[in-house]
Amino acid sequence: MDNSRIKEIIVVEGKDDTAKIKQAIDADTIETNGSAVNQEILDQIKHAQQKRGVIIFTDPDYPGQRIRHIVSNAVPGCKHAFLPRSEAKAKHDKGIGIEHASAASIRRALSEVYEIGVSVDYEITREDLLRFGLLGGPKARHRRERLGTELKIGYTNGKQLLKRLQMFEIPQEKFSTTMKRIIKEEENE
Repeated sequence: MDNSRIKEIIVVEGKDDTAKIKQAIDADTIETNGSAVNQEILDQIKHAQQKRGVIIFTDPDYPGQRIRHIVSNAVPGCKHAFLPRSEAKAKHDKGIGIEHASAASIRRALSEVYEIGVSVDYEITREDLLRFGLLGGPKARHRRERLGTELKIGYTNGKQLLKRLQMFEIPQEKFSTTMKRIIKEEENE
């Protein structure tokens, strides 16, 4: 996915995100204007989904997750791209966003897009999250960050993790294998 054109329309938060994406790849965007996602924008996104498909690519922070949630609830079947927080940090301030990412990071995130497919039987349970120390405990937040990065589903808090794993249809085996590797790497640090 170097300079090829992306068929889908990418939903971003603002103009700076659009500019950064266009530096990385040939693509069209719809801007939500931050958290002010109104019905007119949602109607544009619905139309884009019907015509070309949509990739939601919001900042890896709370407002970005909120926007992703609003859009994906209003427009079923969207694809999702995620950028790890570590690749979206501003160099000289506390800002986090797509506009701070490198072109290579943006291309990589878009090349690993998840498509929400048909419903499957989900095997991951809350007990699995507890067993791997993802809820509560001193290492839970760090483990959720690592898991989100490894599975390319983004960071979530403990309450949202199970929903995110199910939304992206992460198989039990992949989840377990990834968590065992994360825990083993922690032990070797």
